[in-house]
Amino acid sequence: MRKSNNADSLALLPPSALIRTGPVDHADWNYRPLIGSVQRVRFQLIRRLLGSARFDRLLEIGYGSGVFMPELAKRAGELYGIDPHPMPRQVEDVLRKHGVHATLATASAEALPYADGYFDCAVSVSAIEYVDDIDRACMELTRVLRPGGIVVVATPGASPLWDLALRISTGENPQQYADRRQRLLPALKRHFDVQDEIAVPPFGGRLMRLYTGVRLARR
Repeated sequence: MRKSNNADSLALLPPSALIRTGPVDHADWNYRPLIGSVQRVRFQLIRRLLGSARFDRLLEIGYGSGVFMPELAKRAGELYGIDPHPMPRQVEDVLRKHGVHATLATASAEALPYADGYFDCAVSVSAIEYVDDIDRACMELTRVLRPGGIVVVATPGASPLWDLALRISTGENPQQYADRRQRLLPALKRHFDVQDEIAVPPFGGRLMRLYTGVRLARR
């Protein structure tokens, strides 16, 4: 398994292994100056919220190029992922070359191709805010999680600070999110019980918010 050379010691796929799977897959940003440090905050949030737990079956919603899967593999007996892009086999091959076995599928969070109660944990890193029907995605997550299973999400803030940073560092337009960033956390909290929530930075409220990480439990 290849670990990043960064001081945070996250296990990520190296830049040379990253496949661009679609227009919103920017895994290479994790290795850019400045924006890379901001991007990796999401992974650090997920790692902190997962704690030392290990899961029989773990699902990543929106795995993209698989950049975060080496880190998730350390916590899962079986690792799965869904993403709308049509390249699951190519990403599986790349992961396998780096010592990570994952079962990937082309699917939407609104229609997960798994049996009821199949997973112990689901993780999403800046992905569910792209889903049109967030409530439907929450219902699907509830369905495929066992009772007491957890969902861990890192999502970008809907703040002038985030939007300015996005424009300056990448040229991307924050309008790609529409109002889904504002709707995501309220929807998650309607469907799941909050166990922990972390704001980055921890001051300044929503005006300064870059990311929010949340750990939720299936009711």
